[in-house]
This record gives sequence, structure tokens and C-alpha cells, in this order.
Amino acid sequence: MTAQGRSGIRPTRIELLRLRKQETLAQRGHDLLEEKLDAMVVAFLGYRQAYLEQKYRVREAYRSARAALDRAEMVAGTVTVDEVAQSSPPLPEIPLGTRLVMGVRVPSLPAGPLPVHQQGYGLLGTSSTIDTASRKFEELTREIIVLAEREGTARRLSQEIQRTRRRVNALERILIPRLQATRKYIEMHLEEREREDQFRRKRIKHIKAENP
Repeated sequence: MTAQGRSGIRPTRIELLRLRKQETLAQRGHDLLEEKLDAMVVAFLGYRQAYLEQKYRVREAYRSARAALDRAEMVAGTVTVDEVAQSSPPLPEIPLGTRLVMGVRVPSLPAGPLPVHQQGYGLLGTSSTIDTASRKFEELTREIIVLAEREGTARRLSQEIQRTRRRVNALERILIPRLQATRKYIEMHLEEREREDQFRRKRIKHIKAENP
């Protein structure tokens, strides 16, 4: 029996009852955390898959937007495309909220279409290929924003999984074994004391029998 398990512990029945209660609560907490951990892992795998699928859509949207930009530069000229790009306003601020997934706060985009379309150039003197390229890059921007939300969700779930796993391991490998070791030490101490008491009672009874 390690000294760590019985450090500062009085081997009494009251202490034994307290330790048994602590051990039961620790085991119950361990089981609940394990259930939560399993559920979070399942949720994480689902969001990770959604993130990977969205990453593929971003890649395809980029290829389409890049091809549209190349066509616009060939038809309208690089200078015109650059002028149109300079005249476009910056991306508007998009409100990002939060929501709960398995008790974890994750980023959440507003419902409905994302407000990224703000045309900053006139139609006169521009080619339809520029409009097509502009629309393709708007689509790419929307896909990137969705990707960021899904990546943030997967990352926060992953962080919470790591924290929960550390708590499960601490209970499983440190706290519960320590409580069990201390409980067994007290049980052994009390059993030994009981045997000594029984021997003492028998001895006294024997002495009394020999000396009536």
C-alpha cells in the first residue's frame, strides 16, 4: 500500500464511509465524462467530414473563379480588370454568432444568404466576362466563409475532446486509484483491528475461565 494513498488519512469507519462515497461519485463522474467524450467524438467526426466536403467545394469554387478571371483578362484586358477590382468595395462585416454543440460554444453564421455582393463598377464599358468572374468570386467568398465556420466548429470540438479526455484520464489513472488504495488501506487496518479485538476478547475470556 502506497503512502500516497493514505497520506493524512485517519483509518476510521467514518473516514471509510466518506471515501466510499467519494469513490462512487468519482466513478459516476468518470462514466458520465466517458459518455460525453464518446458523443463528442461522434459529433466531431460528423463536423470534420462536413469541413472536408466544404474544403473540396472551396477548391472547386476557386478553380472556377480563377478560370473566369483568366477569361475576363483575355477579353477585357488586365488593366480593365484591375480597375474594376480597385473600384469594388470591401467585404461587408458579417455578424458571427455562436451556438451550442454538446455543450461547446461553436461559431454560427446567420441564416440566409451571406451579404457579400456589392458591385462597385458600372456595366457600361465592361465585359460580361467581368460580371461572370465577379459572380464566381462572390460564390468563392461565400464558400470560404462557410469553410471558416465549419473549421472553427471542428477545432473547438477537438479542443473540448482533448480537455475531456484529460479529465477522464485524471479520474481513471490518478484520483480513482488513489481513493481505492486509501479505502483498501483503511479496510485492512480496520480488519486487523477487529482481529486484534477478537483475539483480546478470547484471551480475556480464557483468563477468566482459568481463574474463576
